[in-house]
Amino acid sequence: MSTVSTIDDEQISHPLVRRGLIPETRPQRILALATFVNMIGSGVFMVTAALFFTRVVGLPLAQVGLGMGVAAGAGLLAGVPVGHLADRRGPREVYLLMLVVQGTAMGALVFVRNFWLVLVALCVSELARSAGGAARGPLVREIGGADLARYRAYLRSVANLAGSCAAIATGFAVQFDSRPAYLSLVAANALSFVAGAAVVAALPKMPPVPAPPHVSRWAATRDRGYLAVTVLDGVMSIHHQVLLFALPLWIVGHTEAPRWLVGATALVNTALVVLLQVPASRGVDNSDAAGRAVRRAGVAFLAGMAVVAATAGLPTWLAVAGIGLGVCVHTVGELWHTAGSMELRFSLAPAHAQGQYMGLFGFGAGLANVVAPTVLALFCITWGVPGWLLLGGVFLGVGLVTPGVVRWAERNRPA
Repeated sequence: MSTVSTIDDEQISHPLVRRGLIPETRPQRILALATFVNMIGSGVFMVTAALFFTRVVGLPLAQVGLGMGVAAGAGLLAGVPVGHLADRRGPREVYLLMLVVQGTAMGALVFVRNFWLVLVALCVSELARSAGGAARGPLVREIGGADLARYRAYLRSVANLAGSCAAIATGFAVQFDSRPAYLSLVAANALSFVAGAAVVAALPKMPPVPAPPHVSRWAATRDRGYLAVTVLDGVMSIHHQVLLFALPLWIVGHTEAPRWLVGATALVNTALVVLLQVPASRGVDNSDAAGRAVRRAGVAFLAGMAVVAATAGLPTWLAVAGIGLGVCVHTVGELWHTAGSMELRFSLAPAHAQGQYMGLFGFGAGLANVVAPTVLALFCITWGVPGWLLLGGVFLGVGLVTPGVVRWAERNRPA
C-alpha cells in the first residue's frame, strides 16, 4: 500500500472517521480541506462573475460573454500536456504551481479595467484550472487508497457543501450590490487559491510512477477506447447544466411555478449530492460497474426531464410538485453518472499516465460546458416539451451504449 494512504489504529478509532464525516488518513483530510477552500472561492466568483464584470469593471454584457467563452475554450488546451508533466515530475508540485497561477490571475482582476487585460487574466486562470484538474487526478488516486471510489465521492460531497457556503456569501454581496462587495468576493477567490496551495503543501511528496519502456509519449490521444468513453461522457456531461441553465428559464418562462422555486431547486440538488454521493458510489469500483451506473443515469435523466417537461401549463401547485419530483429524479441520475464517470476516468487509465489521461477526460467535460448553453437553449427552451424529451432520449441512448463501449475499451487498452 502507498505510504500516503497508510491507516493506523488511532485514525480508525476516531468517532468522526467511523461515522464517515472525515476521511481516514491525514493526507486524505488535507486534500479534502484544500478542496473545500478552493471551491468556496470558485463558487463565489462563478455566481457573481457577470455582475462583477458589468458593474465594477464596466464591460458590456456582450464582451463579458465573449471573454468568458474564449477563456473556457482556451482552458481546454492545457489538460493533456500539463497532466503529462504531472505524471513525469510529480503531481503535488504541478498542482501547487497551478493553484498559485490561478490565485495570481484572479488577483489581477481586482486591478484591471480593460477588456483585453481581463481576457488575458481569464484565459490564464482557465488554463491553470484545467491543468490543475489534470494534475490533481494522480494526487487523488495516490491518496485515495484501497477505497478510492468512496474517497472520490467524499471529495464531491465536500465540493458541493463548499458551493452551498459560497451561495450564502454571494447572497449578501448581491444584496449590497456595491463595488466593495464584488471586489471583496474576487479578492476572496484569489486568496482561496493561495490558501489551498498552502494546505496542499502539507502533503508529502509523491514520486511519479515510472513509465514502461517504449511507451508512447502521448498515449492518451492514441487510446481509441478511452477516447470513445471520453466522447460519450462529454455528451452526458451536458446534464450538469440542465438544472443550472435550462430549468430556471423553463420555470420563469413556461410554467406557472413561482420564481422562488429556482433557488429552491438548486438547494435541493446540492443537498442531495452532499448527502447521497458517497452511498450512490458504493460498489462502483470497477469499469463494468461504472458502465452500468452510467446506463442507470441515462434512464433517470430521461424520466426526470420528462416530468419537468410535463409541468408546462399545469396549475401552480402541480407545477411545483412536478418540478420538485423532476429535480430529485434528475439528481439521482447525476449521482450515478458522477460515480460512473469518476471510476472510468481512473480505471481505464494506466497508473503511469494518470495526469495525461485525466487531462483528456477533462477536455470532454469542459467542451460539454462550453456547448451546453447553446444546446439547452435550442432543445429545452426553443423547442419546448419535445426538446426536453429528445434531449432526455439522447442521454438515454448514451447510457445504453456506454457499458458496451467500456468493455470494448477494456479489451483494446494499449499494451
